[in-house]
Amino acid sequence: MADKSFTVLDLIDIDLKEHNSLNLHCIGGRKGLTREINIPDLNRPMGAIMGFYEDFAYPRIQLIGRGEVSFLRRLEREGETETIKKMFSYPIPCCIFTHNLLPHREFYDIAEAAQCPILQTDLGTADFSTRLTRILSEIFAPRQSIHGVLVEVFGLGILILGDSGVGKSETALELIHRGHRLVADDVVDIHCVNGNILMGAGANKIIGHHMEIRGLGIINITHMFGVRAIRERKEIQLVVVLEEWDSSRTYDRLGTEEQVMKVLGVSIPKLEIPVKPGRNIPIIIETAAMNERLKSMGYNSAREFNKNILKWIESDTARSVFFGHDDVI
Repeated sequence: MADKSFTVLDLIDIDLKEHNSLNLHCIGGRKGLTREINIPDLNRPMGAIMGFYEDFAYPRIQLIGRGEVSFLRRLEREGETETIKKMFSYPIPCCIFTHNLLPHREFYDIAEAAQCPILQTDLGTADFSTRLTRILSEIFAPRQSIHGVLVEVFGLGILILGDSGVGKSETALELIHRGHRLVADDVVDIHCVNGNILMGAGANKIIGHHMEIRGLGIINITHMFGVRAIRERKEIQLVVVLEEWDSSRTYDRLGTEEQVMKVLGVSIPKLEIPVKPGRNIPIIIETAAMNERLKSMGYNSAREFNKNILKWIESDTARSVFFGHDDVI
């Protein structure tokens, strides 16, 4: 669900470009533009127009195409308006006419009296439905803000987490210097798409591509490195947690123990990287990105190494090496 109310006016005002544009404008019922849209689904109201109101999905946006308009014209010729009046007795968010179609006068008057917005688009019904469904899915997707840095390394979206002062921004800065891209620094806004994809972006578009480097201050990545060094949003495919080196802790040295982190119900692979002087964290993260891409292609280096060791132990060579030494009593 969206964090705040989303109205019909918000839908019209969405600034989308080219293949995402909805080309919407209001042709009636302007007093109802503040009606809220609470469900990211559409409904074709042919059944309601024909007088069948059982299970009428009135909380959804009502999409009216050529089929519905053809039947509405028939009702107009026959002077039948009761079904239309009944339809607008429900709290419909809005009606949208595709193909630049127009409602007949009686439909328009009834909608005006009910203060229900009537919108129009020049897009075809199928194309408009696809675009609007995709947009509403993003608007109503579950969201969460996380303190961290999101970068794109070798095409992989990596969320860098860690305590304040551990070096997240400095690590990201070195990655950008090495040709990778910054998505967000400090606060990452994450939303779940289709139930299994986490998309990350800057929580504030104005300051999203600025970084705070202790001892240096705020820097503008776009101005310093150019537009090649930034990206507006990216799918999160790996989480890297930076932590101060703890000599009393035993760290995974083979990589066979795979960890995950759950964000908005989605499990993301997680790596814990200890930080201490002399460790080149950006190179380790680059290597982790390449290793993660290999895993997605079906190759796991740690498992392959483990399998080869087991084969060697079971081989004649290993037995001959073992039995070739004299027993020491």
